[in-house]
Amino acid sequence: MTKKEIAKQYIDFLSEGNVEKIIALFTENGKVHSPIYGELRADKFYETLNDDTINSEIKLKGIFEDSTTKNLALYFEYKWTVKSGKIVNFDVVDIIEFDTQNKISELKIIYDTVVSRRLIEELKK
Repeated sequence: MTKKEIAKQYIDFLSEGNVEKIIALFTENGKVHSPIYGELRADKFYETLNDDTINSEIKLKGIFEDSTTKNLALYFEYKWTVKSGKIVNFDVVDIIEFDTQNKISELKIIYDTVVSRRLIEELKK
């Protein structure tokens, strides 16, 4: 599969909340860098995200691939319903780094956390 096809699968699996299939896209020691959850192994990150989530709606806005690197960027709108039932809507850029087998070795999530951080902190109280 191409990097772009894997990225589209990632978005589909994230929308479905399919943690098992998302994790299968990563290398064994794949990492996620999140502005809210910090740096975690992919399995731990997606399990934690899934635990805090009722629903996710994603609208893909673009996939940007640099043919000279192992990186690809996803740009999408994320409507996140957290366990409390509150909803936050924001734009996200995910920078995905692939290994030589087109498995995700690192994923860096970039977005404004002003509202989402508060909602997750409320869940943890």
